[in-house]
Amino acid sequence: MYIVKAEADQAAKIVDMSVRAFETDVNVGGTKGEYPPGFDSIEWHEQMAREGHLYQAMVENDLVGAAIVFPDEINKSVYIGRIFIDSIYHRKGYGLRLMECIEKNFPCAAEFDLDTPCWNERTNAFYKRLGYRIIKVEDGFNYYQKRKSELDAVQNLT
Repeated sequence: MYIVKAEADQAAKIVDMSVRAFETDVNVGGTKGEYPPGFDSIEWHEQMAREGHLYQAMVENDLVGAAIVFPDEINKSVYIGRIFIDSIYHRKGYGLRLMECIEKNFPCAAEFDLDTPCWNERTNAFYKRLGYRIIKVEDGFNYYQKRKSELDAVQNLT
């Protein structure tokens, strides 16, 4: 797997995949209709692409997922705003590979931050498995962080 920045003209295809991916949240504690902002908006994804934050997750020539990533070079951090894998590729290790690609794609980052709803059993277990730790719980969200030293330790184990 590798990641590349998406172009605005790819937004419609990415949105179709986003809808399929987030609709599965009802299977892991979510309520129907409880989705992240902009998950089904072509305009929002186009804007993220124009701003350089939308990445495609590719396996050979196949689009399998996407991520919204906000690097902060001044603070040497990366905020992972969203990742998703097309539901037809769920439970095949692509989410893990996507997170590894994000972490490797920003080698100067000292830390990675993200948040996920407290109710989402799948994502909370996933981020903990990857070595992220909860640094705050607020308004129904768990806020996670992984520091570079923790990242290096996890990669040395594999």
